[in-house]
Amino acid sequence: MTMSHNAVRSIFSFFFFLGRKARKTKVFFLISGLPVLVALIIQINRLFAPGSGIDGPAIFSSVIMAFNLQFLILVLALFYGTSICSEELEGKTLTYLTTRPAAKSAIILGKYAAYAAFLVLMVAAAVILSFLILNVERVLDLSAWLAMIKALGVLALGLMCYMAFFTLVGTFLKKSILFGLFFSFGWENVVQYFPGSTQKFTIMHYLKSLLPAASTGSAGKLSFLTFKLEPSSAGAAVATLVILTAVFLGLACLVFSKKEYIFED
Repeated sequence: MTMSHNAVRSIFSFFFFLGRKARKTKVFFLISGLPVLVALIIQINRLFAPGSGIDGPAIFSSVIMAFNLQFLILVLALFYGTSICSEELEGKTLTYLTTRPAAKSAIILGKYAAYAAFLVLMVAAAVILSFLILNVERVLDLSAWLAMIKALGVLALGLMCYMAFFTLVGTFLKKSILFGLFFSFGWENVVQYFPGSTQKFTIMHYLKSLLPAASTGSAGKLSFLTFKLEPSSAGAAVATLVILTAVFLGLACLVFSKKEYIFED
């Protein structure tokens, strides 16, 4: 059965609205809002203690970005990526989906696009609010907005790439969450600090290569995120992330289309 763009669009629409109302989405929405709460506390402290030396823009570019880049997008990608296949098996709804006049690959692509879309919106809302709170005095500074937009782009690329990887993992591993936790907070959060070319075997390396401090070669505000980083060029980083996303999604569609899934009681 050939894949139809209309089928992908229909599946996207259905799961975009269904996913937004899911219980886990409400939980992750609260978690994604933690940086906003931190930004409010810091800004209130700055107002009542103007000589405290707290730099709002520095907090945003290091602490807020570190939380989003090295924790939030990994967790979101893991739980939503692996669920694209597993929730249909656990809910025994896979038979219903596969009997519709749509290729199996359309199910993967439609659900992936739906979940990726509202997760990017969720993260973007929290990042923009945090930015506005911590950069009140620079709200008309175009360079600050450009830096924030670039940060959003890095997070969106990371979310889509990691989610494509975990979508693939979810199509053939039963314990995909456990593997994903090991991969996210073991491999990705350790190997990225290895010297030399070893760090290039992580997705995180290419995301960090797109951060402002990495592209300029300065330590500055992002020194924690760029610690031990030997960045790839911006062009190579973007190309690698896009290619990896496409390959992971393509393999996920292939596995999902060919594998026979057995429901467990």
